[in-house]
Amino acid sequence: MRRQGLVEVQSVIKQVLVELKYASTDNFMHQNVYGCLTKAFLQNETVAKLAHAQSLLEKEKLGYRLLIYDAARPLSKQWDLWNALPQYPPNIRRNYVASPQEHSIHNYGSAVDLTIADEKGQAIDMGTPFDYFGKEAYPKAEKELAEKGILSKEVIQNRLLLRKVMQKAGFLPIEYEWWHFNAFSRAEAKKKFQVVQ
Repeated sequence: MRRQGLVEVQSVIKQVLVELKYASTDNFMHQNVYGCLTKAFLQNETVAKLAHAQSLLEKEKLGYRLLIYDAARPLSKQWDLWNALPQYPPNIRRNYVASPQEHSIHNYGSAVDLTIADEKGQAIDMGTPFDYFGKEAYPKAEKELAEKGILSKEVIQNRLLLRKVMQKAGFLPIEYEWWHFNAFSRAEAKKKFQVVQ
């Protein structure tokens, strides 16, 4: 990753926490997918946006920090994630895992999965775990789920805070995962960067 010009996030943004879920068994596959990859790497421009998001978060909530669950992802690992969901047809599967043939923006080091940690370093309540495949994780369904009492006011406020700082810093949210943010569109990422193999 360093050879391709990617930057190790914590070497630049000291306050950010990293807990790569695919380097543990705490993920939908229940296995360590990443092996020796335990640090978060991103493109330089993405790290700059993330640093801005962290400073915005600190202004909103003193002591709060961004907690990264996934960053740059090698294309070989994208295939592992894609192939781990055979129960979903491809048109549904791509709501949760980008098709390796089209590439994920993670494969360009330009997407990040993350949450917010409080002053004690504990992840705040977002209503679902990371990698939750269901409507409760969909930002586009939050209004409906809040009205039905499925998501609490606190959860909605926490998600809105995460989106606020990330969007102000130049990231784009997606419809199906509260934790996922793109620094660039797929088309932009393809033009600017190489795929991480």
